[in-house]
Amino acid sequence: MGEQFQSLDQVKASAIDMALRFGPKLIVAVLILGAGYLAARWAGGFTGRLLRRFRLEPPVRALIERVAQVLMFGLFAIMAMQNLGVELFPLIAGLGVAGAGVALALQGVLGNVAAGLVIIFTQPFHVGDYISIASEEGEVLDISLFSTTLGHTDRSKVVIPNRKIVGEILHNCGKIRRLALSVGIAYDSDVSAALQLIDEVLRANPKVLQTPAPVVGVVRLADANISIGINPWVAVPDYEAALNQINQAVLETFRANRIAPSVPQRAVRMLEA
Repeated sequence: MGEQFQSLDQVKASAIDMALRFGPKLIVAVLILGAGYLAARWAGGFTGRLLRRFRLEPPVRALIERVAQVLMFGLFAIMAMQNLGVELFPLIAGLGVAGAGVALALQGVLGNVAAGLVIIFTQPFHVGDYISIASEEGEVLDISLFSTTLGHTDRSKVVIPNRKIVGEILHNCGKIRRLALSVGIAYDSDVSAALQLIDEVLRANPKVLQTPAPVVGVVRLADANISIGINPWVAVPDYEAALNQINQAVLETFRANRIAPSVPQRAVRMLEA
């Protein structure tokens, strides 16, 4: 029993000695980390206010703000570890070895991050642009470090990993799209009148942009009709609605003005046996 009590006394003495030696340092380290958290928030806010003077995409601003926060907090974390007497060089070497292992295990994720940085800083497209890439197309809703999100007119979304975007052929329509419509009229119709009516329809539609000007003209002389191309520009969100409205308006206008649409015809010859 005496030996047990003696062991307990030794443990208690060691604990008290450790608390007296490292307790104040631990408290100071916690205070340093708390101050680092507040300083990191301040650094992020200050960086964000500073970046508002420049024309940067929201993902770029968010990334730079996050980097400023991490750097500021990392500085205070180093100060806290130095206060505790931690040797930084062996720790850095160990983190380097661990980082190499993590990099090998997360090659795909790191590839997305690297590609995301390329997209954010080279800016091949912006939020709100309509792009076509990797057999997918849609309006850019979000650009992050890991992926890019496209939106479709049916409210669905497509999330594309950034490494599937960098290095691919990209078709960027910007924030406007051109409608590719056509209508066929009979050869005995008044072509000039038809073109004038189509121009009036396009001017009356509020979704049709007047700059750049719509392109309307005869695009093909087919066997059974004259094909008129109708190519106005509209904003990306108005694409589907404008497509339906213009088709309906052209049809009703042609009917009201007796512009005859082309009717497919087929000649059948009956041969006697």
